[in-house]
Amino acid sequence: MNLPIESILLWSVISVAGIAVGFYFVHFAWGTFGAWKIRKAGPRELTATRHALWKDPGNIATLDLSGGPGGADARPVPPFRFVEEHVSGTQPCMSVIDGKGCRWRAKWGEEVNSETFAIRLVWACGYFAEITHFVPEGQVEGAKELQRTSACLDEQHRFTASRFELDDPAVKKHFEEHSWAWNDNPFLGSRELQGLKILNMLLSNWDTKDRRDVARGSNTAIFEETSRGGREARYLITDWGGSMGSWGANAITRARWDVAAFVTQTPQFVTGVEDGVVKFGYSGQRTEDVATGITPDDVAWLCTYLGQITDQQLDDALRSSGATDDERDQFRTAIRDRITQLQRVASPAPRS
Repeated sequence: MNLPIESILLWSVISVAGIAVGFYFVHFAWGTFGAWKIRKAGPRELTATRHALWKDPGNIATLDLSGGPGGADARPVPPFRFVEEHVSGTQPCMSVIDGKGCRWRAKWGEEVNSETFAIRLVWACGYFAEITHFVPEGQVEGAKELQRTSACLDEQHRFTASRFELDDPAVKKHFEEHSWAWNDNPFLGSRELQGLKILNMLLSNWDTKDRRDVARGSNTAIFEETSRGGREARYLITDWGGSMGSWGANAITRARWDVAAFVTQTPQFVTGVEDGVVKFGYSGQRTEDVATGITPDDVAWLCTYLGQITDQQLDDALRSSGATDDERDQFRTAIRDRITQLQRVASPAPRS
């Protein structure tokens, strides 16, 4: 039976309205539940006397982006011994002990390459990042009663393409309800926070959830570590898995570690400067917090560090993250293009 065009239009409008209402209801429920979890958790039990988001990376040309934070000596070494499986999170993950007695969180899935690379780039610019390595293959001894990670190991418990993240027991970690938000932290308005926002956009990291999103999982955290002069609370992003693909406002347009999508969006990275504010093509989980209010001076400060990273260092970081030769060449070219776009708005050409 053919429906009249008026009926088709009516049902189309009803369907779209229903989807919109459902979307806002779900997000309202997430926000309400998240706020309840934060109140229930109470205040953070911070013992640190200082707060830090960034530290001077020093001579960037000497940094080893293949080894990343911790350097090459901090790489995980076999044999790997099973500790436990983690059932939370979007990707399959387990904890293992390596041959040096270090504990690692091994993760598989779509985020392995993107997270390993993104951490190296932000670390090179002075931001705190966890010691993370791409492990192309290995074997986990004693793995048993596996659920999600069972598909990641064969019958001999061998695996390929895993991301190993160091789990240092000496570091006091504040996750989820005790993490931080883009609009609630000690660095609001600082060039360091603005620089971190720019790096998220440069890396096409759409998964910028924070403490307010605790009902779905926060991707920010505070790590307390002992440094010169006492305890320091370090603010960082703990999940860069949504990087190196395409940004977007919804799951349909977003991608991880997709070189074609990354290259395609590169011309829309910086779209101009209006009323003293840099405009970006980016959209993600927290677009309003991440993409607005950034000035050319903020960009210029970040470019002081970002602009020092060489093509060889980018190649080293990409190769150590599991990139193929073709991915490495295309990603490097697109990243260099995005850095050039930033440098142009940081130092605009003089008017004739």
